[in-house]
Amino acid sequence: MTYVREHDWLQEATQAGQEAVAKLKARPVEPGKYDLVLHPSHLWLTIHESVGHPTELDRALWWEANYAGTSFITPDKTGKLQFGSKIVNFFADRTQPSGLATVAYDDEGVPAQRWDIVKDGIFVDWQTTRDLAPLIGRKQSYGCLHADSWGSVPFPRMPNISLQPGKEPLTLDDLVRDVSKGILIYGNGSFSIDQQRYNFQFGGQTFWEIRDGKVTGMLRDVAYQSRTTDFWNACDGLGGPDTYRLGGAFNDGKGEPTQSNAVSHGCPVARFREINVLNTNARRA
Repeated sequence: MTYVREHDWLQEATQAGQEAVAKLKARPVEPGKYDLVLHPSHLWLTIHESVGHPTELDRALWWEANYAGTSFITPDKTGKLQFGSKIVNFFADRTQPSGLATVAYDDEGVPAQRWDIVKDGIFVDWQTTRDLAPLIGRKQSYGCLHADSWGSVPFPRMPNISLQPGKEPLTLDDLVRDVSKGILIYGNGSFSIDQQRYNFQFGGQTFWEIRDGKVTGMLRDVAYQSRTTDFWNACDGLGGPDTYRLGGAFNDGKGEPTQSNAVSHGCPVARFREINVLNTNARRA
């Protein structure tokens, strides 16, 4: 987590003020297909909603549907579903340093561990507990049982799930350079996703137009739409380890009565081709 210790917080505060002023004059986006370059400060939430929730096995089995629905993935798709392009690798890790869902043991005493969720683009495994693991032929749990207090009933909760950086030491500028018409997105905004975690829409905090490999100016009223597997299969570029950042949420809700869980999602900067972008402030005639 060197990037946290070395971060220039004063510079970030100055930049935030400058961007707030720039937003007042930002040009409305023209709807259409764009290549997207997504910063980790934005992409972690897309990972949480489109990868984290649909790979909870209790949702896939319809044991759970509150606060995020079920899942478009079913157990028979394990090892078969082309979840993303070949460069896409997701891993779950309850031992990840500084992760919000990092523990020594889960609430069943299962040691914290790391395992693959998506390998070379193929969906390969689930989030499991002792009850769930045998239902898909696993001999042991991955340690995902958790309660938010001594007085709550423990049930399956999301581990830290992250996108593996690319093998090449690519930077954000490298990914931008190969884009002729695109948008660079930072930060989180409004979002919507269906109850099977398949169709979604995400906004952000700041949006920068990319033309012929260069960032040219700020845009506003941007949101992108896609289907989970279409989106991750459109990923054709990943930043190297130096672009990796760990984001997360302190208040991931699930269940009735509701329990809250903290969870982290790390990722590098990433590029996605030909994604549908709409203007969120457009008015229909």
